[in-house]
Amino acid sequence: MVLSDGDIRKALSSGRISITPRPNLTVQLGSCSIDLRLGTLFRVFNHSQFPYIDPNNPKLSTDMMKEVVVAVGKPFVLQPGDFVLATTMESLELPDDLIARLEGRSSLGRLGIVVHSTASIFDPGWRGVVVMELGNQGRMPVALYPGMRICALTFEELSSPALVPYYKKKHAKYVGQKSPEASKIASER
Repeated sequence: MVLSDGDIRKALSSGRISITPRPNLTVQLGSCSIDLRLGTLFRVFNHSQFPYIDPNNPKLSTDMMKEVVVAVGKPFVLQPGDFVLATTMESLELPDDLIARLEGRSSLGRLGIVVHSTASIFDPGWRGVVVMELGNQGRMPVALYPGMRICALTFEELSSPALVPYYKKKHAKYVGQKSPEASKIASER
């Protein structure tokens, strides 16, 4: 069952869902979702230095990608066909019996901006910032500004609490992340 705006308010008030900094519910709360704002941290590929991406390369984040910090009020220009990782301003903590789904915003989708390629689910027990897989599917560059509402989260209840929530998983690669970490797929070997 997807939580309604009233249930999201209750979950935030009781601490069942924790979003830090606390969202402005007048602006950010929808009828069954809550908008999150674009942060200042981005991770971009150095395409000109590498002929291809090797998912078996454990040094992917240090060799192939670099972190970019954009000041509030300044744009990050996402070029057509480009792909970057970015964080929201808010961090999220979920209980063991809820998942969150990352959704795009229609107003940005109409400009060609997508906020996730595949990673749309935040497992029960998630703790950390929300990292988006931003892409520009349009034909023109789009300026994105830290602080703008970039995505929405919906929340769904599980039939019972997860036996092994994300923060208790032995191989939880992104638990507690504070920045847009590069893929850690090489650690799965």
